[in-house]
Amino acid sequence: MAASGPRRAPGFTLQDIKGQMHDLADYRGKVVVLEFMQSTCPHCASFVDILQKAQRKYGDQLAILAVGNPPADNATTISQYIAGHQITYPVMLDCGQVAFSYVLKGQIDLPTVYLIDGKGMIAGEYTYSPLTRGFFEGNDLFSEIDRLLTAR
Repeated sequence: MAASGPRRAPGFTLQDIKGQMHDLADYRGKVVVLEFMQSTCPHCASFVDILQKAQRKYGDQLAILAVGNPPADNATTISQYIAGHQITYPVMLDCGQVAFSYVLKGQIDLPTVYLIDGKGMIAGEYTYSPLTRGFFEGNDLFSEIDRLLTAR
């Protein structure tokens, strides 16, 4: 489901499992796919393939950032998830603060994805459901990225 009205993407800086810091502001000018995920979520795991295809297709025009949250995830579970799926984009660990600054409610359904345009505005919000299956399992993500890239 698309976000209601434009909203500036909350800024954040998080560390990935390799110790590298990722500041959302560093990705300004690119389309950002921000995924809130869990290493045990089957829909998150299948979405990895879509994200890797998007990364190959769009190259430097796109940044993919995945965020896991305790208590379900920790450095060990995230490292195993990255290795098991051969993930090449950053996967970071949040204490929940970043997730809740986006979701704006006390609970997050996983996976939840925010598309952020090159100006730092949230251009779409998607949570897995029967209505968003095409986004998480098909080509709808690519259509949305294409739309954002042509709108620049």
